[in-house]
Amino acid sequence: MYYSFIIPAFNRPDEIRELLESFTVLQLPASNMEGFEIIIADGSPTPILSPLLKEFESKLIIHHLHRPRLPISPSRNLGAEHAKGDYLIFLDSDVILPQSYLSIVHQALLHETIDAFGGPDAAHKSFTMVQKAISFAMTSYLTTGGIRGGKKQIHQFNPRGFNMGIRKDVFHKMKGFSSFSCGEDIELSIRIINEKFTVKLIADAFVYHKRRTTFASFFRQVFRFGAARINIFHRHRNELKITHFFPSAFMGFIVLGIFSALISTILFNGFLIVIACYFLAIFCSSASKEKNLLVGFLSIVASIFQLFGYGSGFILNAVAVFMLGKKDGLALGASK
Repeated sequence: MYYSFIIPAFNRPDEIRELLESFTVLQLPASNMEGFEIIIADGSPTPILSPLLKEFESKLIIHHLHRPRLPISPSRNLGAEHAKGDYLIFLDSDVILPQSYLSIVHQALLHETIDAFGGPDAAHKSFTMVQKAISFAMTSYLTTGGIRGGKKQIHQFNPRGFNMGIRKDVFHKMKGFSSFSCGEDIELSIRIINEKFTVKLIADAFVYHKRRTTFASFFRQVFRFGAARINIFHRHRNELKITHFFPSAFMGFIVLGIFSALISTILFNGFLIVIACYFLAIFCSSASKEKNLLVGFLSIVASIFQLFGYGSGFILNAVAVFMLGKKDGLALGASK
């Protein structure tokens, strides 16, 4: 079996370097694997990545496809057009592969018929405390993040573009990623599932995912995620679950709790107790996981940003699509 790793890139040479270095130390399967190639689908405005990629030419099979300012979905589709692998594995440029990643994926594909798969993400020990807090917010069931790839799934697992594998013939049958500027990976997963292909979570095939480095950029990212969920629902009407309403409900609860101070001291005290218990649960869970009290505190901040960012994007795009009649919703653009 031959694998094609497809990585859309837009500047960020330091992140690309870390990812490529993790490729050089991968533990390769002992049998039935012909090898792998790496396709960098590069939308950077300038050839900023070219010198870096030349450094790895003697260590890895790398194909550099540079198309200035090419958006993420066309970048992934371009990479797939040039791929030789039986399976296409899509990664984000801000991930790092554990040494065992490819061996775990290969063993799973040898023993089961799998048309598409994905894995979870985790925080690397080298990440900053803010990155670890953001990772917690995006992976914990306390914030709905656990639905993204935990070992226990609330509903049908949708592989995500940061760690997503698809059989090449299936990918081409589905005609690749759509024109969505955000949520395009989930939308493709939905189409694959609707066509009755076998989709599986390979729980041990995780990647270290850096995500955003500041709370402000994290808020912008999750705002886009919330808005994208409405776009997905607009195209696939059975794809809105109760869990997707939780961030908006959280926002409403906070607003009502604040207004309760004007109505009743008892109600307001009850609100404070509930919210304090919730934040305490986040703090204890994160601090215990990372063995760091500051990360526990920052995880509360990250969770607030995640819930308010996703919730506000969800609500505003719902208004744009269903009340203002904007077919394509908010202009989400590219993630910064």
